[in-house]
Amino acid sequence: MAAAWRRDGLLGCADGRWLRKSGGRPSITDAAREAIFAVRKETLHRSRISMRSRERLIHQYMRENFGSEASVPGYDTLRKVWREWFGPGGARQRYVRSAQQTESSTSRVVIHRPGQVVALDTTVLPVKIREAVFGDPVSAHLTLAMDCYSHSLVAFRLTLISDTSIDVAMLLREMTMPLPMRAGWGEDMEWPYPGVPAVVVSQLAGHSAAALPFMAPETVTTDHGGPYKNHHLVEAERVLGCNILPSRALRPTDKQAVERAFGGSRSLLCEVLPGYTGVDVADRGADPEGDATLTLDQMEHLIATWIVKVWQNRRLGEYAPAWGPGEEHSPNTLFAAAMNQGGFALQIPKPGLYYQLLPRHYVKIHAQRGVKIGGLWYGKDHPALREHWNKPSSRGGRHKGKWVTHADRRDRRTTFFQDPTDAEIWHVLRWNGLPDENDVPAFSSTTAATLLTAARQRGIRPHSDADLLPVLLELLGGIAPADEWPTAMSKGARARHARRTAQAAAARADRPGIDEFAYGSSSTEISPITWARDARATESAVTSEMHRRRTAAVPGRPEPPPSLGDTLQHRHLFAALDADDEPICDTRAEAEDV
Repeated sequence: MAAAWRRDGLLGCADGRWLRKSGGRPSITDAAREAIFAVRKETLHRSRISMRSRERLIHQYMRENFGSEASVPGYDTLRKVWREWFGPGGARQRYVRSAQQTESSTSRVVIHRPGQVVALDTTVLPVKIREAVFGDPVSAHLTLAMDCYSHSLVAFRLTLISDTSIDVAMLLREMTMPLPMRAGWGEDMEWPYPGVPAVVVSQLAGHSAAALPFMAPETVTTDHGGPYKNHHLVEAERVLGCNILPSRALRPTDKQAVERAFGGSRSLLCEVLPGYTGVDVADRGADPEGDATLTLDQMEHLIATWIVKVWQNRRLGEYAPAWGPGEEHSPNTLFAAAMNQGGFALQIPKPGLYYQLLPRHYVKIHAQRGVKIGGLWYGKDHPALREHWNKPSSRGGRHKGKWVTHADRRDRRTTFFQDPTDAEIWHVLRWNGLPDENDVPAFSSTTAATLLTAARQRGIRPHSDADLLPVLLELLGGIAPADEWPTAMSKGARARHARRTAQAAAARADRPGIDEFAYGSSSTEISPITWARDARATESAVTSEMHRRRTAAVPGRPEPPPSLGDTLQHRHLFAALDADDEPICDTRAEAEDV
């Protein structure tokens, strides 16, 4: 009351219950109210119209239903009432319809711990970058995962193509693991959170952890994009133990935190980088493609550094927690406060989680060819499959008697088979068409489908997948000489090759270190190198394959025949034969032939 007295004088001390209640708007009768709601319902499904047009529709409704003598409020009154009842009306018409369909839902999600709700979304990066193969300027897609409690960007992924279900599944996997320290990061970017020493985290993870929270997501909220509704991602979220909370259609406010994070990354980082494209075409620079200087790897490293060093330590003004009103917090301080209040579940997933998050394929094991996935055969003569040849598994239900394999669509050279006796052991099955050497470039499911289509068009009916290898190498660009690649390939072909190389590099980075590419080999290298070196590697694969086929056709190489007259050079023509020597010619006819 003292504050009200200083602000409003003596009337500030008056109790509001003593004052007369407002009489409302007497001109809005029951008939006028019915007309307003009828026009509101009608215009909700029409295109957007002005308030003057709504006033005319209200007059029409009143005249047709209540006669010409019915009293109709004035325009100013109708405009104020419409704004009070239905809002200012500045939203797009499709968003208004979507809100009207879901306005009856009053349930709310109250978030009170990190990892309870994680929002995912993807947008086009507003910076042109250069791909690492040909150096052409391209657009990339940025996928963010934000913890809605602390507003921490717990994971991100940068891809040359729009994200797929595998990319989102690997993004969720990265959320559960500590981010390793990178080159150029100082001690101020190491694990700083209380309660769990950095030494303990580094020992469990096997590397030094950066100052970025990691947690197991409990609930994942996304929009209705294709990758997020994919059956594979739903299965991956089930493996991780996540609840799925999709946002309402055309309601970006359901995940407004991650939407705002995209705007923050634009204003704080992207706008100062060369190659920035602006908000729309009208605000675009003269030549953002020519200004692009950053490569995909450099941009990925820059975003990771910005998240750990800037975003995680930036003050969040309007996102102060309910238990600390008026306090200043950053994502790191909110996560540290949550650790002090409720503790922290230090759980780092096993390397086998990578294989479990890959798409599943239910197959039968053939004795001579192995398993067939997507038109290609894998694991011929593999020891792990030998004891299960032509035998059904113990699985029941829809896929009764079939075996389960997991495959990465970004790299179709291999597939993975879990040992039935030990779930911790995963066997890597090679494509039957690969030579013994690991020098064939990686290819995706799109390239595999193109390969099978090209084989059918050429009338190839291969008895083994090795017959498809020359067609594959031709599709991968090994036929064109290395010095002619930039001019021989079109812009679209160069973009497809760069995307395939980037996908292969992402698949290699996601694969755990215990993986073995082939029997007896310790690792596989899929280096996203320059186009010239990649062409030479493909040409080397062609040469190796031709040599392997020649060797397989003639297993034992015979000795070359002696040259003509070689025998006469070792023996004198008129020398007498010894008793132990055999005659050169036994008959006259043979002598004449000689």
